[in-house]
Amino acid sequence: MWDWTAWLEQYGYGMIGLAVCLEILALPLPGDVMLSYTGLYVYEGKMNWFLSILSAGAGAAVSISLSYWIGYRLGKPFIVKYGHRIHLGEEQLSRITAWFEKYGVKLLFIAYFIPGLKHIIGYFCGVTRMPFRRYAVFAYSGGLFWVSLFISLGRVLGPKWEAYHSTVNRYMIIFGIAAALLTLAIYFYRKYKRRVLASVMDLLIDGVRHFNSLGKVRFLVLASFALLVVFVSLMLGMIQDFLAHEFSRFDEVTSYVILTAYGPEWHDRMQLFAKLGTIYLYGPLIVTTSIWILFRGRNKGLELLFLCWVVIGGVLLEDGLRMLFHRAGPAAAGIQLSNTFPSEATLTTITVCGFSAFLLLRHYSASLIRTFVFLFVILVCLLVGISRVYFNVQFPSDVAAGYVFGGVWITLNAILLEVLRKLQDNDAAIVAN
Repeated sequence: MWDWTAWLEQYGYGMIGLAVCLEILALPLPGDVMLSYTGLYVYEGKMNWFLSILSAGAGAAVSISLSYWIGYRLGKPFIVKYGHRIHLGEEQLSRITAWFEKYGVKLLFIAYFIPGLKHIIGYFCGVTRMPFRRYAVFAYSGGLFWVSLFISLGRVLGPKWEAYHSTVNRYMIIFGIAAALLTLAIYFYRKYKRRVLASVMDLLIDGVRHFNSLGKVRFLVLASFALLVVFVSLMLGMIQDFLAHEFSRFDEVTSYVILTAYGPEWHDRMQLFAKLGTIYLYGPLIVTTSIWILFRGRNKGLELLFLCWVVIGGVLLEDGLRMLFHRAGPAAAGIQLSNTFPSEATLTTITVCGFSAFLLLRHYSASLIRTFVFLFVILVCLLVGISRVYFNVQFPSDVAAGYVFGGVWITLNAILLEVLRKLQDNDAAIVAN
């Protein structure tokens, strides 16, 4: 087995670029491990962070280009001649080509986190004749993100990397697989959306038989239902891990990364971030949403009622959950905190911000505004969670549980709101007739 530390000591940046290049070309080299060791050397001052990323990124770019052009040159004649050996003929190639033209590019950015996929996707893009400019944008950016992330993780973890690298790698693989599954889910949704929408709505609104359009209401209900399924699955997994006391390594790794990445100089900014999880943000946001509903809402009374119910019910929910799980939190300033699971700050933040954004955007069709608001909600929730870990008032698992339980609460109420809204509209139509 090769001694990576000795090779890094001897050949430095050139070794990083060569190892990344060969690994993406499908040689059995541990690229993730190599990049993380490089980050460790950056931490120790033996290598430069920027030059390390530049070298690894250059190696990735070379291999990404080579794999594409090899596939491009071999192309269809190679598949016609040898494809039958792996059950890949002209018909299958045509279907793969059509699929790659529509959705393959979306896999390029996350392919580097999925074992096996990063070694073959470049060849397939070349074989299917994906335009190189389109391929390069996503493949190069994904490769640069991959090398930057692992080198930066090694730099942040420093001497703790040996103890944590297996855990971090596992989370990265889970992230990659989850992203791939999400991409496939979007693909199947777009392909079968009429059938899926009709089936889901029949299950959710059995009494609304005459609503046959594929408009905004159906999309909102379907999206909320899909998110509800995801959050409920995560919630059940977190409860199982909580009962099995399996959060210790996750809490240790995440806390170390956050405290290393955000040093004492971040103290004042973290205090500002922490205030985002208080009435300083909730108050103006709830008032703004209420005014928006009064001016733009079609079912004003119902929407205002649900806004109040979601906010008040969310507070009662997090109090009940923390009393139920009764978890001892971290010791802050010599005081042992209690009942920290799930985090009241992140649960309330995602509840208030998420549901307010849902009500605001329901009456706004501009995609740019919707994207901005969506990213703003994610950013605020992340900043609130990071501040709780930074000040050691809650464990990272407490913060994550707040996101998950809050997500279940708002998606469930979004579905109920849309169902009741449609039933109310139907009753109004019947009375008018």
